[in-house]
Amino acid sequence: MAAALALAACTGTPPGPDKSATASATASGGNVTVLESAPFTSFNDASVTGKSLTNTRIAWATHTGFNTVDDELKIVKNEDFGRYEKVKDDPLTIKYTVNDGVLWSDGAPVTADDLLLQWAAMSGYFNDATLDEKFAVTSGTAYFHVAGDTAGLAKTELPVISNDRKTLTLTYTTPFSDWETALGSTVTIPAHIVAARAGLPDAPALSALFEELPKGDPAKPAPPNPTLRKVANFWNTGFDTNTMPDPSLALSNGPYLVKGITAGKELVLTRNMDFAWGPAPKLDTLTVHYEADPDKQVAALKDQTADIISPTPSADRLTALSELSSSGVQVQESLGLAFDQLVLNFQGVLAEQDLRTAFLYTVPRQKIAEEVAVPLDPNAQVLNSFMFRPAQVPYKESAGSNGSNQFPADGAADAAPGKTSMDKAKKLLDGARPTVRILYNKDDADRVAEYSLIAAAATEAGFSVTDAGRDATQWLSALHDGAFDVALYGWTAQASGSSQVPQIYRTGAVSNLNNFSNPVVDQLTDELAVNPDTAKQNALKMQLDKLVFEAGYGLPLFQRSVLSATGKHVSGVAPSPLELGPWHSVSQWQYAG
Repeated sequence: MAAALALAACTGTPPGPDKSATASATASGGNVTVLESAPFTSFNDASVTGKSLTNTRIAWATHTGFNTVDDELKIVKNEDFGRYEKVKDDPLTIKYTVNDGVLWSDGAPVTADDLLLQWAAMSGYFNDATLDEKFAVTSGTAYFHVAGDTAGLAKTELPVISNDRKTLTLTYTTPFSDWETALGSTVTIPAHIVAARAGLPDAPALSALFEELPKGDPAKPAPPNPTLRKVANFWNTGFDTNTMPDPSLALSNGPYLVKGITAGKELVLTRNMDFAWGPAPKLDTLTVHYEADPDKQVAALKDQTADIISPTPSADRLTALSELSSSGVQVQESLGLAFDQLVLNFQGVLAEQDLRTAFLYTVPRQKIAEEVAVPLDPNAQVLNSFMFRPAQVPYKESAGSNGSNQFPADGAADAAPGKTSMDKAKKLLDGARPTVRILYNKDDADRVAEYSLIAAAATEAGFSVTDAGRDATQWLSALHDGAFDVALYGWTAQASGSSQVPQIYRTGAVSNLNNFSNPVVDQLTDELAVNPDTAKQNALKMQLDKLVFEAGYGLPLFQRSVLSATGKHVSGVAPSPLELGPWHSVSQWQYAG
């Protein structure tokens, strides 16, 4: 697939940009129409059944919290919503306080009870289930079905709520690197509604239930608690809908609120007139329509039946959009969090370090970038770090010291005879012709192009290449089954923090798909997971970056571009590397007459 694949540990499923110009005439009010590729299906985008890009974007427009991540991948506090502070390092203790006047759209205050419900779901604290390798429950109970990683909040004790219901204090049993975004970045599920649907009188009663129950122990599973099961079941699927539900299930605490839903056709957002704890919205209404075909999205923008689109990038689409500039269409393009990579299997023919190094010497990264990335972004460059993106401050230093220069992007083509990367590969092979299976998605044109360039270069060096490509329905299973020596696929880096790194590089980790194992890397990832200091995290990741390159893990290829485009009737839309895309700037969108 053209977009990168994100894999993460979870319950149910394992783990200078161009700014849009301001239109000549803008005003508060009006409506704009946005096209999304898939229909809205749930008001709970944190659940297994509710996790989707469209749902996440609507949740962003309708909810707020303690912080956000900006376009430079820095955490920005929202002190209009509330405050959080680290009150102790040992044990790591965080205090969250919601400001007075922050309300759900039914008039109920947002309180620490809402935070406690989020913690209960996202920590897995009450779960006592044992899961098999396919994440099916074999014993015990998995109450909350969360579409995300619970590892951070799993390292916490039962939080304490203040008597005024405004403050929650959270204590970690083990320090956690990404504590700042672990809880409350966005508060989406109202505790008083979940309480009522579970037969409890109010949100404090729900919190009292959590406070009375013991922590789950998979080694000693207990009979399911019926009230907790009602709570969890409603959290899991009670907010799922493709039509306009009871208004209590569509509550907002953000700039917009959902006014209407027509199944499979549209969703209408309207301004939240009471919202005063963040940037004020500028539109009266916002209409979301659905179109899965990205070329039809471009056609809709041309026909002025849509104002904002974010299609999958391609050279042809970028050209088509550029040709519409005379009619007021503007293109927003930036580098995203996704990147393409080549990964080597540490079991099988490439178990030997010299063979891994020899193969990596052959990879024509510059040609790959020029053929696949540059048509979408003339400034696209080869990526030289597994741990950092170019927008992050440590990238330049890490790329200069991690050993990526051992594998120059152009293969050291201008080097003296015998000194090019291809020469070095042939020398390491010393006449041997090892057979390597290269796995990729054969239905993805970009992956096909990458495979062709890599296979040709490897064959020239002396490798015997087997095309192990699979179609879109099979390649991911083959990747998880280890049916490859070399794999080409994308990855989506987390927007902030470091918790993803141990999930990928630690021995036996859930997203370690290539049998990589290094005791020093294991030690450093363990340190990284519990180090809450950003500067120390970066230092550890720089060490890890170097170790991964030295081990012959693989090679990063290039960073993926993200694309959106707007018609002449809207302004204030800015590009963003986050999965939110143009929605990241939704509070700034304005109707332009």
